[in-house]
Amino acid sequence: MHTLRDLVPRFAKAKVLVIGDIIIDHFLWGMASRISPEAPVPVVNVQREDLLLGGSANVLRNIVSLGGNGALCGLIGDDAMGRKVVELVEALGASTSGLVIGQRPTTVKTRVVAQGQQVVRFDREQTGHPSKRSLDALLGYLEAHLHAFDAVMVSDYAKGVVSEQLMTRLRQLLALIRAREQRIMPLIIDPKPSNFHCFVGATVITPNHHEAMQMASIRIADEHSLLAAARQIREDLGCEAVLVTRGEAGMALLQGDADLVTIPTMAKEVYDVTGAGDTVAATLALGLASGCSMNEAAVLANHAAGIVVGKIGTACVSAAELLGTLSRDDV
Repeated sequence: MHTLRDLVPRFAKAKVLVIGDIIIDHFLWGMASRISPEAPVPVVNVQREDLLLGGSANVLRNIVSLGGNGALCGLIGDDAMGRKVVELVEALGASTSGLVIGQRPTTVKTRVVAQGQQVVRFDREQTGHPSKRSLDALLGYLEAHLHAFDAVMVSDYAKGVVSEQLMTRLRQLLALIRAREQRIMPLIIDPKPSNFHCFVGATVITPNHHEAMQMASIRIADEHSLLAAARQIREDLGCEAVLVTRGEAGMALLQGDADLVTIPTMAKEVYDVTGAGDTVAATLALGLASGCSMNEAAVLANHAAGIVVGKIGTACVSAAELLGTLSRDDV
């Protein structure tokens, strides 16, 4: 634990580029005390409204909250919610030069929450591959700026930004950096199974339990089948490591040909898992960007996830909170 606490301050020197699907998380908070006479649904008296960075933008939000530095590359719409993304990213002190205005609206997820319980969620989105103009702008940003980072995090929400063409060019650019600068930039992937084929050559991929089953075509029922699934994913993608997030069961890390390492959950109470995968991805990326080993980065990510699921809404974890939980667990 002393070693892990010593690693967290290193985040301040790390710079992570986040690529992926940008979302605005819209929360309506209120109280429900009666049922509608029009339909058997609760009537929520809205008392507060929040617009927060979601999707890949929430990964950036966690990176900054943890004391790291980062930038975001993805699509927004030419609309009020797109302008809100720019405003919120600027408020983080992060660059907005990787935000490309596309030809479709900004994705918005609206959640209605009453007495701390989510009542309904509705999404406004247009998915599919970006236009050629949008894709060219995204690739142009990567070609000009990728070399300035210590790690790259791909956050795939299956809205269309993450594609074979983008990932192929990203791998080419990483190979160029390796050849020219004699350094290996970690590539961390938070995947969606529909794009599984795009993620060949990743440093580490972080599917959840259900995504791992889909990607490996193996039903995970115990540690033996979990190991088999992780090995299948690693073999198919040729990646260095697979980190399976398992909710209340914690995490499981397979690195190289080593044995599966199971990491028990650090969560004391689980209120809301919204955005927990973003927190894991952000902490893992910061750990690898700042020179942590894969095991160290995974354990730090597990601790961060244990904090964020105790919060309601699209939350993030601060460096102080992470250090605090590491200190408590050392007692």
